[in-house]
Amino acid sequence: MFIGIDLGGTNIAGGLVDASGQIVRSISKPTLVERGSDAIIADIAEIIQTLRTHSEDVESVGIGIPGIADPHTGVVLACVNLNWYDVPLREKLETIVGIPVFIDNDATVAGVAEFQVAQKGQYTNAVILTLGTGVGGGLLVNGEVVSGHHGIGSEMGHMIIGENFYDCNCGRNGCLETFTSSKAIIKYTKHLLENGEVSDLIMTAAHGDINNINGQIIFDAAKKGDALANKVVDRLVKYLSRGIINIICVVDPEIILLGGGISNAGDFLVDKIKLALEDLKYYKNSALAKIEIAKLKNDAGIIGAAIYAKMHQ
Repeated sequence: MFIGIDLGGTNIAGGLVDASGQIVRSISKPTLVERGSDAIIADIAEIIQTLRTHSEDVESVGIGIPGIADPHTGVVLACVNLNWYDVPLREKLETIVGIPVFIDNDATVAGVAEFQVAQKGQYTNAVILTLGTGVGGGLLVNGEVVSGHHGIGSEMGHMIIGENFYDCNCGRNGCLETFTSSKAIIKYTKHLLENGEVSDLIMTAAHGDINNINGQIIFDAAKKGDALANKVVDRLVKYLSRGIINIICVVDPEIILLGGGISNAGDFLVDKIKLALEDLKYYKNSALAKIEIAKLKNDAGIIGAAIYAKMHQ
């Protein structure tokens, strides 16, 4: 048995996971970021110890964090949502729980879940893009998870893809996630509405309050033919397709999986991306990676972290 921890800005989710990737038992607690790292680490340790009471053969723990960790040292280098910098997470946890702990980016471990469990290991070169509040990435090359020498590899959401009307949280302008995340499309929708464009469908769904707009409202309106919503979605597709082509230039994966809240748009989004990629591809007669929606949804973080621990045990 292995334990997977999905550490987020809102919740800490933990699960006892068997060797095949099935969650046997799970626990969730609010993160309460303002308490600081020591209190959160104590809660993670409590979740681990509680889960261990349900199995005597837990071998190790995997943790997916919403930031950058050094996979060699287990130090969280930077995690903006938690306000963590240079936090020795592995050392502190192993001291408390007494079993090995392995740490990587949450999108990377979500990719492990999709590649190894949902896709049953059939691909050796694959990419996952998690399109949520931000954009994360996970990369599998020749069957190995790639995080880079310094733990900052596969941060695909931070490739520069164009000029934007606002800066990324990383401080730069033009990152992929500022065009293709749920936060990005909400910001752009508000930007258009505040500059005189109109969408009765969106505003009705938002009960007349621009601050109630979310990604689902935008995609629902686009599917019904709303002009403003389709302008927003087409912009997302334009820049996401550019990002995907750049990834293909470097990696040439067999498959690219789309996860996160934006992926709930399903085939409506995937079909648009495939059309855009046909126009963008540089070898016109070559095949491109398959584009599919990730399958495990909210369970991917727990399962992936546990399987990541198993792989590195």
